[in-house]
Amino acid sequence: MKPTLAALALLLSVQPALAEFSLKIAGWGDIPHCYTGRPNVVGNPEMRISGLPTGTNRIAIKLKDKDAPGYNHGGAKLRVSGDGVIPAGTFKYKSPCPPGTPHTYEWSATALNGARSLGTASVVMRYPE
Repeated sequence: MKPTLAALALLLSVQPALAEFSLKIAGWGDIPHCYTGRPNVVGNPEMRISGLPTGTNRIAIKLKDKDAPGYNHGGAKLRVSGDGVIPAGTFKYKSPCPPGTPHTYEWSATALNGARSLGTASVVMRYPE
C-alpha cells in the first residue's frame, strides 16, 4: 500500500527538525589592506559553525577567490569545540588581495569523518567590503 501525501506530510511533521549545517563569519578580521595581488599570510577571522552533521570529527576550512579560482588561499583541517567557535588566529591562510578591483571570496567548511565528507557550509564575502 502506497502512503498518501497527507500521511507523508504527517510523518514529516512529527520528525524532529535537524539543525542546518552553517558557517558564520562577521568579517575579515584585523588583516592588512591589500590590493596588489600579492597576499599576506594572516590569521583567520573568528568563525562560528553550527548544526554539524552527526559523526563529524574534523572540519576542513578553505578560502577560494571566485574571481580567480585557480589561486589557493589555503585553509586548515581542525577539530571544532563543542560551542562551534573557531577563534581568530587559530590557523594561517593567504589573505584576500585582489589586484585593483574587489573580488568575491568563498569560505567553505566541510564536515569530515575520516576522509569522508558529511556536508559543506559556506559564506560568500567581498573584499574589499
